[in-house]
Amino acid sequence: MKILDCTLRDGGYYTNWDFNSKIVDAYILAMNELPIDYLEVGYRNKPSKEYMGKFGYTPVSVLKHLRNISTKKIAIMLNEKNTTPEDLNHLLLPIIGLVDMIRIAIDPQNIDRAIVLAKAIKTMGFEVGFNVMYMSKWAEMNGFLSKLKAIDKIADLFCMVDSFGGITPKEVKNLLKEVRKYTHVPVGFHGHDNLQLGLINSITAIDDGIDFIDATITGMGRGAGNLKMELLLTYLNKHHGLNVDFNVLGNIITTFTPLLEKYQWGTNLPYMLSGANNIPQKEVMDWVTNRVYSFNSIIRALDNRKNKMEDNAKYPLLNIKNKFDRVVIIGGGFNAIEHKEAIKSFIETHTNTAIIFATARYAREYLDVNAPHFYCLVGNEGHRLTHNINPQNLSGICVLPPYPRPMGTEVPEYAKNVTFELENITFIDQYKDSVTTIALQLAILLTDQDIYLVGYDGYPGNVLSEKEMALTNENRTIFATYTTISGKILKSLTPSIYKEIEVVSVYQFI
Repeated sequence: MKILDCTLRDGGYYTNWDFNSKIVDAYILAMNELPIDYLEVGYRNKPSKEYMGKFGYTPVSVLKHLRNISTKKIAIMLNEKNTTPEDLNHLLLPIIGLVDMIRIAIDPQNIDRAIVLAKAIKTMGFEVGFNVMYMSKWAEMNGFLSKLKAIDKIADLFCMVDSFGGITPKEVKNLLKEVRKYTHVPVGFHGHDNLQLGLINSITAIDDGIDFIDATITGMGRGAGNLKMELLLTYLNKHHGLNVDFNVLGNIITTFTPLLEKYQWGTNLPYMLSGANNIPQKEVMDWVTNRVYSFNSIIRALDNRKNKMEDNAKYPLLNIKNKFDRVVIIGGGFNAIEHKEAIKSFIETHTNTAIIFATARYAREYLDVNAPHFYCLVGNEGHRLTHNINPQNLSGICVLPPYPRPMGTEVPEYAKNVTFELENITFIDQYKDSVTTIALQLAILLTDQDIYLVGYDGYPGNVLSEKEMALTNENRTIFATYTTISGKILKSLTPSIYKEIEVVSVYQFI
C-alpha cells in the first residue's frame, strides 16, 4: 500500500493556497524522513478571477525547488470541470520531469470526459490518477461503475473520494468490492472527517487491500478536513510495523499548529450534519467561517437544503401606513449603554420617533422608552431577542429580511404573530444579511426625514482582528452606499470612529 499526503493541495482551501516558504520547506524535508510515497503539492489551473496563491497554480519555479529538495514522488491536481485536452500543452508541458503523477478531480457524471482528458495526459508520460468524488452517491448513478472498464490501460490510480465525509465502513467495503469488479487499476481512498470516520474508513479499506490512502498533516483540508496523517502513521506503526520517526512527525505537526489555531479546521455540528446528509463542503465551509451565522442558522439552512425548501417559513409583508419624523437605530456598541439615559431623553422629547434595534443586545435596557420598537431578526438575533426580552415585555414588531432567506428563518414562538418581512432591499446589492442593512432598509420605509445611529462605535486601535476588520469594512460600505443612493449622510448621536457618518452629540438636543 502507498501513502499519499495532500496537505498543501487540500489544505490550500483554508489559506487560498498560500503557504509560508519556511513551512513548505520544513514540510518537504519531514516528508523525506517519513514513510510517505507521494506528495500532492497543489493544483495547475488556468487563470481565474478569484485569488489563488502559489499552490493554486504551482508554477514551474516552485516545482523545480520542490523537485530539488524532495525525495518523494510529486503529484499535482487538475480540475476536470475546467480543463480540456487543449489546455494540457500550457498546463503540463512545462512540468514534464518535475511531476510524477497528475490527479484529476472528477465529478462521476463527467467520467466519459475525464477518460478523454486522462488519455491525453497519459501520452505525455505522466502517471494518471482519477480522483472521483461523491462516492456516497455512486449507488444512485446508474451505469457509472460499469464505465470504469475503460480506465484499465489509462489510469495508475482510481481514488474513491468521500466528498461529503459521511460514508460508513460498510459502504467503503461494498464500494471497494464493486469497483474491483470493473477495473484492475490500483484503488485508493480519500476520506473526509465530518463524522470522524476518516480513520475507521481508511482502516477498513486497508484491511480489504486498498492500494493507496490519502491523508494530511493535522487533517488540514477543506471543510471538516481529512484523515490525520499522524493518526494513520501511528496506527500503521502499531498494527502493521511501519517504521515511523515520531520526532520528525511531532516536529512537522508543531510547524502546522499555528495554521490550525488560526483557521480551526476540523469537524463541528454543521459539518457533521452536512456529512450525514450529503451536502457539499464548500458552502458549509463558507457558512461556518462567516461571523454572522450561528450554529442554529447553519443547521436550519442545512435542514432546508436537505428538504429541498427555499426557506422554512414565510411571513406577511411589512406594510407601513404612517411615517415617523425620525428613526433611531440602536447597534451593539458600548456607547448605546454609556449614553442610554441621554438617548432615552432624546427619543421621549422628540415625539413621533421610532426605535430600530439592529441587534437585540441592549433591547432590555430600552424597554421603558415610550416609542414604537422594531427588532431586526437576522442571523442569531432571534435567539438574542429571546434571551433579552420576555414574552410579556414584547410590545414591538419583528422584521425579517426578504423571502427566501438563505439561512432560513428563526423567530421566537412568542413573536410570530408580530413578525413581518421586508419586500426587498433597495439601496444596496451586497451584505443583504447584515443587521445594519436590514435596519437601514426598515428606516427608509419608516421615515422620509432624519435617521440617527446609536452604538455604532467602530473598533478603536491600529490592529484589528479579522472579524473586526470584516465588520468595519462591511459597515463602511453600507453607510457609504446609503449616502450615495439617498444623498443623505447618516448621523450618529454617540461617539463613532466611522468616517462615513457624521457625529452629532445627543446632548445638544436635550
